[in-house]
Amino acid sequence: MAVDYLVIVVYLAGMLAMGWWGMRRARSKSEFLVAGRRLGPVMYSGTMAAIVLGGASTIGGVGLGYQYGLSGAWMVFTIGLGLLALSVFFSARIARLKVYTVSEMLDLRYGGGRAGVISGLVMWAYTLMLAVTSTIAYATIFDVLFDINRTLAIVLGGSIVVAYSTLGGMWSITLTDMVQFVVKTIGVLLLLLPIAVVKAGGFAEMKAQLPTEYFDPLGIGGETIFTYVLIYTFGMLIGQDIWQRVFTARSDRTAKWGGTIAGSYCLAYALAGAVIGTAAKVLYPKLGSPDDAFATIVKDELPMGVRGLVLAAALAAVMSTSSGALIACATVANNDIWSRLRGIGRSAPAGDHDEVKGNRAFILIMGLAVIGTAIAIDNVVEALTVAYNLLVGGLLVPILGGLVWKRGTVYGALASVVVGGVAVVVLMATHGILANEPVYYGLLASLAAYVAVSLATPATDAAVLAAWRERLAGRSPELASEPVPASQ
Repeated sequence: MAVDYLVIVVYLAGMLAMGWWGMRRARSKSEFLVAGRRLGPVMYSGTMAAIVLGGASTIGGVGLGYQYGLSGAWMVFTIGLGLLALSVFFSARIARLKVYTVSEMLDLRYGGGRAGVISGLVMWAYTLMLAVTSTIAYATIFDVLFDINRTLAIVLGGSIVVAYSTLGGMWSITLTDMVQFVVKTIGVLLLLLPIAVVKAGGFAEMKAQLPTEYFDPLGIGGETIFTYVLIYTFGMLIGQDIWQRVFTARSDRTAKWGGTIAGSYCLAYALAGAVIGTAAKVLYPKLGSPDDAFATIVKDELPMGVRGLVLAAALAAVMSTSSGALIACATVANNDIWSRLRGIGRSAPAGDHDEVKGNRAFILIMGLAVIGTAIAIDNVVEALTVAYNLLVGGLLVPILGGLVWKRGTVYGALASVVVGGVAVVVLMATHGILANEPVYYGLLASLAAYVAVSLATPATDAAVLAAWRERLAGRSPELASEPVPASQ
C-alpha cells in the first residue's frame, strides 16, 4: 500500500498547490467567482464534467450497477441528459446574462428583488446540503485508504477542499477540477472498467452468471427512471453550482458546445459505472451493501499503484462536486442573502479587493459549516432528497418560465416558489422524505400557481422586459448596479 499512499499524498499536495497558484489570479470579484468569464472549450468541458460527476455518480453509480445491472446507469445518465439539455437550449442565454447567481437572473427577469430573496434561501439550502453530502463521502474513501474514523476523514478531506477553494476561488477550483477530470478519466474509464470486466471473465461470463434482468436497460423500473429525470435532469437545468460554471465560459458558443461535450462524457461515464458494478456482482455476489462494491473491487482486484490512482479518481470525483457546491453556497449566501440583509443590495460601492476578501471569507465560513454539518448528519440520502425536492419543486418553474414565457410576472414567480415549496414540505411530511409524490405534486402545484397568478396580475413592466432582452442578447455590461426596478 506504500505506493498507493504516495499517489494519494502527491495528489492532495497538488490540489493545495493549485489553490495557492489560483490565489495569484483571483484579483477581482469576476476572477474569484467565475474565473473571469474566460474559460475556453477544453477547460470548460473538463471542469463542467468534473462538477456534475461526483461521489454519487462514481461510488453510487457502481453501487446501482451492482444492484440493478446495466439499468443502474440511469441515475448518472439522467444527469448527462440534463447537462445536454442545459447546454443546447439554455446555456448561451445564461452565459450572456453576465450575472453571478440564479437569483440575480430572477431579479433581472421579473424586476426588483422580491423573487430573488426567497429563491436565494432555497438555493442556499440546496447547495449547502449538496456540499455536505459530497463531504461525507470522504469517510468511505479515507476508510479504504487509511482506516481512519469517520469524523477525522471528513475533517481531513473537507479541510483540503476548503483550503484551496478559499485561496483562489473559481480559478483554484477550475484548475483542480481539470486535474480531477483527467484523473477520473484515467482511473475509472481507462483502468477500472477494463480490469473489472476482465476479472469477471468478460461479458459472456457476466451474462452467464447473472439473471437476465441485469442486462435489461429498463430493469430498474419506469417509475424510478421518471423520478430520476424529474430530480436530476431538471436539477441540472437550474442549480447554482451548474449555472456558476456556465458563467465561466468565455462565449455563448463555448457554453453550448463545451457543455454538450461534457454531457456526452457523462453518458459514457454512466454506462462505465453500471458495467463495473455488474462485474462486481459476479465477483462478490453477497456484499453487505451495494455501495461497498466500488471500494471492494478496488481493494481486492487492482494491483499496487493502479489501486492508488483509482482511489485518487474517486477522491477527485468527490472533491470536484464538493468544491463546486461550496463556492456556489458561499456565492449565494454572500450575494443573495447577506447583502440583502445588510440592505446594501448590489449597488453598494466596494472595490474588487474588498469583494474578493468578502467572498473568500464566506467560502471559509460556509466550508466550516459544511464540515460541521457533515459530521452531525446520519442519513445522507434523505438530506440530499430534501434539497433536490425543494430545488425542483420550488424553483424549476419560475426559472425556466422566466426564460421561455414573457407573460410570467414577479407575483407568479413568488407564488410558484411558495406554493411549490410548501407542497413539497407537506407531502414529504405525509408521504415520507424518500417518496416520489412530493416532487411530482410539488412541481405540478408550482406550475399551476405560476400560470394562474401570472395571468391574474399585470404583465411585467415593458422597461424591465426590454432590459431583460438586451441582457439576453449580450448587449449589456456585466451586472454592476442594482436591478431594474419593478413598476409600481
